[in-house]
Amino acid sequence: MTAATTTVRVPDGDMPAHLWLPPSGTGPGLVLLQEIFGVSGYIRSRAADLAALGYVVLAPELYWRAEGSVDESSEEFLEQGMALAAQLDWETTVADAAASVGALRSRPEVAGGVGVLGFCFGGGVAFNVAAVTDVDVLVAYYGSALPQLLGLAGSVSAPSLHHFGTADAYIPMVTVEEIRTAVAGPEVELHLHDGAGHAFDNPNPLFHHERASADAWRLTTEFLARRLPV
Repeated sequence: MTAATTTVRVPDGDMPAHLWLPPSGTGPGLVLLQEIFGVSGYIRSRAADLAALGYVVLAPELYWRAEGSVDESSEEFLEQGMALAAQLDWETTVADAAASVGALRSRPEVAGGVGVLGFCFGGGVAFNVAAVTDVDVLVAYYGSALPQLLGLAGSVSAPSLHHFGTADAYIPMVTVEEIRTAVAGPEVELHLHDGAGHAFDNPNPLFHHERASADAWRLTTEFLARRLPV
């Protein structure tokens, strides 16, 4: 499934973005928010997976103001991603992502609600977006900024799904339990994946945990089928 290029209008310009349509041509919308590596081959693959399920998927280029790029084949790709992420202003990035929700909701191909789904860096952005704008669902994979955003938990009313690995060196279990307490509610699911580290869904051998990736994706698709049905 191939993405089309598009843009999202924000106050200081047009942010590049990528759009995937489902086989039917219409469906509920999902804004897919990147890891620190940008709209990588991995993110594009997950966007195509979601479109195949019946969703209209929009992946904004949150690095559009930053200088530099990530070479996924380079041994320095992690450092490159961190350098790009360091250039972002958090509030501006959240505003860009929120604008993407509005842009997707206004598209004629979108029939139904609009949710946000983010991985790592994008998981934290998605949580913040869900606190400041109307979304129909939130899915966050190991949201790296969540420990600093827990004061916003009371403002997130959308049905939410969170994934964490029990071997995540970046978000240790004591912190995950703090997150669990802060976000707890009848509309919230939080799943732990035994033995998985940070970014376990990313196929790069440095991160990938095959069982956790498969289990989390199954839980994600089941959650979306219930909460944002096609």
